[in-house]
Amino acid sequence: MIFDSILGWFSMDMGIDLGTCNTLVCVRGQGVVLNEPSVVAVRRGTNKVLQNGNAVGLVAKEMLGKTPGSISAIRPMKDGVIADFDITEAMLSYFIRKVHRRGSLVKPRVVISVPSGITAVEKRAVLNSAERANARRVYLVEEPIAAAIGAGLPITEPTASMIVDIGGGTTEVAIISIADISVCESIRVAGDDMDEAIAAYMKRTYNLMIGEQTSERIKIEIGSAAPLEQELTMEVRGRDMISGLPRKTIISSEEVREALREPVGSIIDCVMRTLEKAEPELAADLVDNGIVLAGGTALLRGIDTVISNATGLDVRIADDPLTVVARGTAVYLENLDLWKETMESDEDQL
Repeated sequence: MIFDSILGWFSMDMGIDLGTCNTLVCVRGQGVVLNEPSVVAVRRGTNKVLQNGNAVGLVAKEMLGKTPGSISAIRPMKDGVIADFDITEAMLSYFIRKVHRRGSLVKPRVVISVPSGITAVEKRAVLNSAERANARRVYLVEEPIAAAIGAGLPITEPTASMIVDIGGGTTEVAIISIADISVCESIRVAGDDMDEAIAAYMKRTYNLMIGEQTSERIKIEIGSAAPLEQELTMEVRGRDMISGLPRKTIISSEEVREALREPVGSIIDCVMRTLEKAEPELAADLVDNGIVLAGGTALLRGIDTVISNATGLDVRIADDPLTVVARGTAVYLENLDLWKETMESDEDQL
């Protein structure tokens, strides 16, 4: 560990939030230095990344739904875990190279956040991908821990801190005390499912097919989990399912809220199940401490209100919720000695 720390002076160690929708990289003293979509463009039928290995992230996302037959724009992460090993390795390698600009003399140490509910096989896939992507040493930290650290919660103290991390592929709900998870629930329902629910609603109600980028834009611009003071409308373009021709229509925020009812309800149910499993003393702490929301989907209008109404607890959204997990991984990396009893590395984890 001492030798590893010395090498750290010569490398740009980093924390990575390897998300289903976006990958964020945080470096000590610099904050979040990279925030790009978890998308890779490859030649169809191969794992060859286009543009000399540079068709990754923002460049690749622009191709989603618009590629010719010879090209595939792939999201290698599904529900918070690796769905395509080789493509994930290429994506991680690109992001690490982009941030670590000191050549290959000293490879970086990397902390990667993973969903709390993933299997040992899925953890090993993340470790192997990072190692082959030029990381010197890899540590995994569960997303609720990273999110709580990034949100500044007092998780090392003997009091309950509750975090709800709603990302793109998974929702992680955890009650943390004395530097470890006391109760945790993880469901594979999150932002992507909301996008799919909106697309399904447009098909069912308007016979209009829309792409995933359009669904996401609808969610961001007029989506909500609770009634708005002033309801919104938006023009949506897509392909008519009957005529097959391009068409546009107007939808309202009330309609989008109805479309999101099921995924939002699943998230609320997950929060309630977690609370029901809590020890009485931890539950008592939460009356004062409340719940903190993190993750990009925490920005959905009114999500804090509906969770507060369901639980009766105070609910607040963490500062800059999209980057909370990434910032937490960087703090975790800076304090490896503090976390040595609970941290999982490539050598001792599996």
